[in-house]
Amino acid sequence: GHINYGGRITDDWDRRMVMTVLKSLMNEGLLNDGFQLAPGEAYRAPPAGQVGDYRAAIGELPLSPHPNVFGLHENADISCAQSEASTLCEILLSLQPKVSSGGGRDRDEVVAELATALLERGLEPFPLDDISERYPLRYDESMNTVLTQECIRYNKLIVAFNLTLSDLLKALKGLVVMSSELEEMAHALYSNQVPTLWTAVSYPSLKPLIAWIDDLVERIAFINRWVDEGPPPLFWISGFFFPQAFLTGTLQNYARRESVAIDTVSFSYVILSAEDESAPGKPETGCYINGLFLEGAGWDTSRKVLVESRPKQLFLTFPPIWLKPTVNRALPTKKVYSCPVYKTLTRAGTLSTTGHSTNFVLAIELPSDQMCEGTFSRYAEGFSPLWIKRAVALLCALNY
Repeated sequence: GHINYGGRITDDWDRRMVMTVLKSLMNEGLLNDGFQLAPGEAYRAPPAGQVGDYRAAIGELPLSPHPNVFGLHENADISCAQSEASTLCEILLSLQPKVSSGGGRDRDEVVAELATALLERGLEPFPLDDISERYPLRYDESMNTVLTQECIRYNKLIVAFNLTLSDLLKALKGLVVMSSELEEMAHALYSNQVPTLWTAVSYPSLKPLIAWIDDLVERIAFINRWVDEGPPPLFWISGFFFPQAFLTGTLQNYARRESVAIDTVSFSYVILSAEDESAPGKPETGCYINGLFLEGAGWDTSRKVLVESRPKQLFLTFPPIWLKPTVNRALPTKKVYSCPVYKTLTRAGTLSTTGHSTNFVLAIELPSDQMCEGTFSRYAEGFSPLWIKRAVALLCALNY
């Protein structure tokens, strides 16, 4: 399981999944006839025989296996069907004609109207000079630096947003040349997709255009409230352009206040109640975060543990979490699932120049009612195998 090739295994979480699946198949029980390879009588190891007997046994397997054969919840069928339907719709949109042949409005008219409406949203860059003056660089407050860096990143996106929309409107009127980039942008707007000119300077997102715009406006409002009212008691982690900097700044604040090495500090995770989200007070140490969605499992609000998903419930809003810095924290050994947090549903990214993944954020330890025996390790055999196979993860944003 640790030896792989072909590019399918891209990070430690992929390897953890492979090791878990191999553990359920490659063990001493496989040598026995009738060994249960997966749930269901059809998935028992065939008795010893010839090659033809094995081929016949494989041919009798169901053509459309239930998701639990792969360790997934039955809701995985719904996610798969939605993904296929979305792909089909995108293909159909890409095949539609660019020029109207009937009495409807021309494509350029629709694009011009949409571009004008987007410009009227009034997205203004942050005043960096004023923000730097109000939140100067301080040794004891790393959040000032985090805020300034977030404003710089969002300003780059806002400037590109306004400039390209203005250029597109001029190109549609014939005032400037319609470049290939602007032509692609017009096609994306017409198809309710986010243009490449914006995604190149944006945060990872799978949302269609209108949902992406609403999300961007909400993110800017989050930063504006921070600027106007000071650091919030509850941080919307999904609103950060680069959440890893926020997490590092939280650890750095604690390490400098307690005069300890930052390498010895890590987060403990306390899951709060949904009621705590309405009016939380600022914690003594660390920070409160919200804005995450749980996929692949349910959450028992009374016992505060992972449980099986409800039928047809693909995602649920996760309660606030207290990220509590702790010095030389002892790692848990049971009743905990190490849950990865991703920015999008893709769950895949690339390493940026900072050494961080463009999609993976951090791993949060979630309480579990399943047996999680053994020393904590991402590769530990038998460590929460149910939730690993269920592909349970927390997400910062959905695709709608």
